[in-house]
Amino acid sequence: QVQLVESGGGLVQPGGSLRLSCAASGTIFSMSAMGWYRQAPGRQRELVARIFSDGDTNYADSVKGRFTISRDNAKNTVYLEMNSLKPEDTAIYYCNLINKVGGHWGQGTQVTVSS
Repeated sequence: QVQLVESGGGLVQPGGSLRLSCAASGTIFSMSAMGWYRQAPGRQRELVARIFSDGDTNYADSVKGRFTISRDNAKNTVYLEMNSLKPEDTAIYYCNLINKVGGHWGQGTQVTVSS
């Protein structure tokens, strides 16, 4: 079955940077669409960024120009580079994979932006 393992979360000061990673297994990664979502306390889960099998990307307006999603098909891994972090970026970040079977989620990694 599909497994997604996120890493790279943590505590960072406003203006700082983090890079999240999500390693996938159990599916043909190169043919899958990958995404990062986040959920803050008391709020619904929202799309942050996604990258399709052809490399096309899209981003939430709130992170455009600050976050970059990328993928390494040789490593079955998707990344989220986060720069100029703000307190409102604080959330649990989830990796998502979509293949022919459907959508799959990782366990999430906490990102906290605070001084």
